[in-house]
Order: sequence, then C-alpha cells, then structure tokens
Amino acid sequence: MADFKRIGLITNFNIYEKAGAAMTVAQKLSECGCEILVASFNRERILRMNRGRVQFTFLPMDEVYESADLMVVLGGDGTILETARRAAVRETPILGINLGRLGYMAELEMSELDLLDGLFSDNPTYTVEHRSMLHVELLNTQGEVRTTAYGLNDAVITNGSIARIVDVELSENGVPVTTCRSDGLIVATPTGSTAYSMSAGGPVADPRVKCFCVTPICPHALSARPIIFPDTAVLEIKNVCQREKMLFLTVDGRTNCELYRGETVRITKSSMETRLIRIKEWGFYHKLRTKMT
Repeated sequence: MADFKRIGLITNFNIYEKAGAAMTVAQKLSECGCEILVASFNRERILRMNRGRVQFTFLPMDEVYESADLMVVLGGDGTILETARRAAVRETPILGINLGRLGYMAELEMSELDLLDGLFSDNPTYTVEHRSMLHVELLNTQGEVRTTAYGLNDAVITNGSIARIVDVELSENGVPVTTCRSDGLIVATPTGSTAYSMSAGGPVADPRVKCFCVTPICPHALSARPIIFPDTAVLEIKNVCQREKMLFLTVDGRTNCELYRGETVRITKSSMETRLIRIKEWGFYHKLRTKMT
C-alpha cells in the first residue's frame, strides 16, 4: 500500500468550477481511504458545497504543507509552480490535475480520475520525477545578498512593463561570457525550457538533462543566441544599463524584485527539487508532441 495517507488539496476555491472539481477529487480520494487536508480559510465555502459528503481536515496553509504526504493541485501551470516552491522545502511530491488552458505540468485531466487508483493499490503504478530548481540571489553593489528566491521554471530580467532595450553582463563562474542588448534575459531549468524560454526562441531540454538554458529576449544583435550551461555553473547577470536605473527580476512569474544599476543576479542549482508524480506510462516526448503542436 502506498504511503499517501494525508493529501493536501490545493485549488482556488473562490472559482466555482474549480471548487466543484475539487469536491469531485476529494470524494475520489476519500473513497481510497485518504484524509483530505485543506486550508482553513476555505472552510465556509467548502462546507456549503460539501454537505457532509466528504470529511475534510481544516488547517492553516503552512500546516497543510507540513502535514501532507502528497499535494494534489487542481489548476494550471501557475498553480503548480506556486505549490512546487512550498512543497520542495519538505520534499513533498505533487500531483497536478489540469484545470487550466495548457496544463503542461499537470499529470491528469478531470476525465482521468480513475487513474488515481494507481496511487493506492497494493502494487502502486506511479513514479516520482525529480525536477531541478533554481536558487536565485540578488546582490547589491557591495556584493551582499539582499533577496533570495527559488524557482522551478525560470528567472527573467526585463525592463518591466516598458518595452525598452536593456544591457546586462552575463558571466559564468566569474568568467565574462557576453554583454547582451535585448528586451531581457531568461535563465530556465529544463522544466522551464518549454515555457517562456521556448517562446523566446530557446532550446527545449529533456528534464533528465542537467543544465541551464540562457535565452535573450528579442536580442538587438545577429550573433546573440541561446546558450546551454551545465547546472554546476554559477551564473551572474549584472545590470549595466546606463539609460535605465532599474530593471526587474521575476522568478516563476510570481516573485518580482527591483534590480538597480550595478546590482547582480546570481543563479545556481538549488539543493531542493520538485517531485512530480507520474501515473501514465508515456513521458516527456509524448506530452511535448501532444501539448505543443
């Protein structure tokens, strides 16, 4: 029997369709003998919709992550990314159920809930994928760390909402690589290589490859091309823009920080990993072919 006894259920319960889908998933998990953990701020809405059909345990959100053996996430890729950053601290695996548009990171659709039985049978039919994450530090002009963030997909440096060319210096392990004039720069994990990086012309990396993908956004040079670095590299990106005093660093589309002139973003591989539950037999290339064509 699998060790998934306490299941953290994550979705936006303020959206009726997602809350309804969560109730369906909760009932299925309850039938498998699981305890369903949800954030206590969702109590009133859940009780109105549940009507006693499923037994829920209401906890503060931090305690949901501390107590769960598995996080089941209903939503799009953004919801899974947010969950990944919090679950990685405790090495809690994640199962994504797609309620978004693309749902590239999700494992199941709502029509495939019968596959959940594979998590709880005497001979479980699932695997756990280990996905590398970024450790992102923002250094002030004295080289002191003033902000730290973690990401599963990417770290992006841009001019924010104003579409102007920026200048940044890229170095690897202290050795200068290039000065890039572009709309920005993306540093992506293999997981993030199929997101913004791919849209900007970056390479697609198999998640089993240990690398960083560095992709300029709309570069103002014919010679500017994406570069693949080993994930043992220490990448540093310095704001050397003279026209713009401040740029912006965004991690996984959520964490946003000001990057002032002369400051540096240092990116390394995080010691934490995201653990994704896989139930289906087909893998990365099947999903790439079906979702991205």
